[in-house]
Amino acid sequence: MTDTHRKLTTIFCADVQDYSRLMGADEEGTLATLKRYRDAMARLIEAHEGRVVNTWGDGLIAEFPSVVEAVRAAIDVQTELAGLNAERQSDARMLFRIGINLGDVIAEGNDIYGDGVNIAARLQASAPAGGIVISSTVYDQVRNKVAVGFEFLGRLEVKNIEGGVQGYAVRIGTVEDQAPPTERIGEWGRRGASADRAPASDEPSGRADHRVFGVLAVIAAGIVVFNLLSWEGVFWARWPLLAFALVAILLWVRKTRAVDGVLALLGTAGLTVIAVNLLSWEGTFWAIWPLFGIAIAAAIRWIVRGTTSR
Repeated sequence: MTDTHRKLTTIFCADVQDYSRLMGADEEGTLATLKRYRDAMARLIEAHEGRVVNTWGDGLIAEFPSVVEAVRAAIDVQTELAGLNAERQSDARMLFRIGINLGDVIAEGNDIYGDGVNIAARLQASAPAGGIVISSTVYDQVRNKVAVGFEFLGRLEVKNIEGGVQGYAVRIGTVEDQAPPTERIGEWGRRGASADRAPASDEPSGRADHRVFGVLAVIAAGIVVFNLLSWEGVFWARWPLLAFALVAILLWVRKTRAVDGVLALLGTAGLTVIAVNLLSWEGTFWAIWPLFGIAIAAAIRWIVRGTTSR
């Protein structure tokens, strides 16, 4: 006789954005990519002590005994898949949406059923391509335990769930060209359970920042020229140039996924201290002491990051 019982678990639900278009363009290539990506997902899910419950079409359901590990697994999945997609043409990228919910489910054999699963599926349908949306029950458990940001989306209107579900977007830097928060909350609240959403824009994700870099470069060049044309023996332009360089580095840190954000910020702080010391040189390398403190903080971050990623 099949064992049927109820249990509290964390449900992880994922599917592919715009799967029909990908299949229409290249069936065999899309299926091969789907298998490769799902194998990567299954490996990361298992690494975080989760279990793949079911796969169907382009979707996947998994469960985790730990809410924190479920969110960490989702972050690792989106980060790894973003790296794989970077090697592909924009119109051939396979972007997954992930929804996570903590809820009571009915377990029957290896399968799970119930509203807890339905809510995870609706949250997944509300996520942007390459993104993660979690329920408030998940957020309450992970908000101080996972080193990412969260954005409150309000109450999402989802099909067959009376009163909707409060959702939070996980901010991991893998979702490209997102709309401003107020627009995104309104759109996601209206579309909630719709799986037939418009394809993500193919506009390069760093275009806005590239424009900022260009503006900063022009202003910096103008300041240098002005300093030289009004030369009075002091190269005062070094200070605004340092500020512009700091802004450019921070923009890069915000966009990159190649390095840990906290480590990148600590490295930026260290370079800034050295630059200020050298630009105001009076014969003493006083920067060694703040650099010592920054190095300790970076070492602690590295150890903590290595521990929490396992």
